[in-house]
Amino acid sequence: MGRLMPPEPDHGATDGGAERAVWEALRDQLPDDVVVFVNLLLLDGPDEREIDALVAWPDLGLCVVEVKGGHVSRRDGQWVQGSGTRAYEIDPVFQARRARHTLHDLLRQHGLHAWRARTADLVVLPHTVVPHGWASAGSPAGTVVGREDLDQLAAHVKRAIDVHGTGHAHLAADDVAPLVDFLGGAFPSQVEVLASAAQIEDRVEQMTRDQARMLDHLRSFDRLRIIGGAGSGKTWLALEQARRRAAAGERVALVCYSRGLGRYLERITATWPPKQRPAFVGLFHDLPLQWGAAPGSDDDADYFERRLPLQLAELADARDEAERFDCVVVDEAQDFSALWWPSLVRCLRDREAGGLWVFMDEDQRIFDRDGSAPITLPPVRLDENLRSTKQIAQCFGSFGTSTVKPRGAAGAPVRLVDVPADGAVTTADRVVDALLDEGWQPGQIALLTTGRRHPEQVNAVEMGGHAVYWDRFFAGEDVFYGHVLGFKGLERTVVVLVANGFRDSGRARSMLYTGLSRARVLLVLVGPRGEVERIGGDGVRSRLRHASSWSVEGDDDD
Repeated sequence: MGRLMPPEPDHGATDGGAERAVWEALRDQLPDDVVVFVNLLLLDGPDEREIDALVAWPDLGLCVVEVKGGHVSRRDGQWVQGSGTRAYEIDPVFQARRARHTLHDLLRQHGLHAWRARTADLVVLPHTVVPHGWASAGSPAGTVVGREDLDQLAAHVKRAIDVHGTGHAHLAADDVAPLVDFLGGAFPSQVEVLASAAQIEDRVEQMTRDQARMLDHLRSFDRLRIIGGAGSGKTWLALEQARRRAAAGERVALVCYSRGLGRYLERITATWPPKQRPAFVGLFHDLPLQWGAAPGSDDDADYFERRLPLQLAELADARDEAERFDCVVVDEAQDFSALWWPSLVRCLRDREAGGLWVFMDEDQRIFDRDGSAPITLPPVRLDENLRSTKQIAQCFGSFGTSTVKPRGAAGAPVRLVDVPADGAVTTADRVVDALLDEGWQPGQIALLTTGRRHPEQVNAVEMGGHAVYWDRFFAGEDVFYGHVLGFKGLERTVVVLVANGFRDSGRARSMLYTGLSRARVLLVLVGPRGEVERIGGDGVRSRLRHASSWSVEGDDDD
């Protein structure tokens, strides 16, 4: 379904519903990533042009659509609208062509890359029958369509661009967002962003729940990998799969690696009816501890990476079969080491064919582990981002290795605060203050660092421990201070990502991808723009051209 701008245009009542019929046909027939500008007013000096509909089709081009309702005919080479005493001469072909030239000139004058895209014009007469293949000296076949063509209008738009469009370049997908910003009246105001935040998040929740239908189609598989980019709904699907298998009477384990995600999974499943809850929910490392392994120190890497995982296999062998599992569901499975998987499989009652469902994103391998789940079937891939606004998804998507289609609503531009890495945390604190002044609630904001942890995070963990720290995050009452490494699988309405250095330069790109993708409605990147672009390459450099540069003032009295 194409996206109309504005979403609910004023259809008017003077053309007998002609424009409404055309707009609805375009909306219903066009792909999701196509934008249709409705009643677009162009001002070029003293000249004023109005386009009934402008179709911006990524990877294809632009099409100006002129709509004429009522009875339209050709008499002696002249277009006529109406009949009898109410008939008058018109020239819809000239109107469309003139508007196309004006649009082209405006886009070029304002430096938008879309001016190079193939651009066509199409006249639509929704109340008039136009003979198939009709043409005239000034109107090639296919540039004027009528009532019987409405059910294939999107195809006629595509053909007009392909066959009759001027220019040689396709409309690059990256050029659609700045086109929307320019033609749609620039950036939304802060009031509009705040007002639409709840609506955007409700839409995300509904789209994610809609994905449950995929599990219906895959229910016959016992072992499967689900690979998807950030925001594609993997965690929700992992939870839903664990719930379904438990509700079917199976003994299920739902595991992950990160503390924050583990606490989230525990809190969600605790709200389910007892018969739908997995038998075990939590961290991979907590399972052997629950089965009797001795606790170790957080500073002992060998204990967590090797000794405890190996001990899990021994403990699983010693357990009664009734205490092992029919199915194991793993979220953020790219965090798991190769050494861990054999031990996890030993926890199954049927180690050869027992259920093993893993959900993962290869672009979020931010730990120095390269494990692979023992599943031979080809993976199922999720190629849509459901969580974030289009602006956010396009920004972090430029750091990824796979193409993910943004399905979220249009939102505010990504904000960029260009400061050196060693001053990024101090600046980010001022950014948080500025966001609160704008009207964002403290519980909507998360500040995440890529290098050293924020002092507020260090203090919170030292004072209350990890459990209290994460429960405060889920309470959603205060600004949350965290690190990208611990925030995997989680999200917040507003994320301030602080690029204050990287412990492992080889994983800097994955760290940025992960951190940027945590935001749902507003994303602020604080750090050295040049370094971020160097890490990301040309794709990131191109995307950041569309970010909004932001400067936050400090307090000289501090």
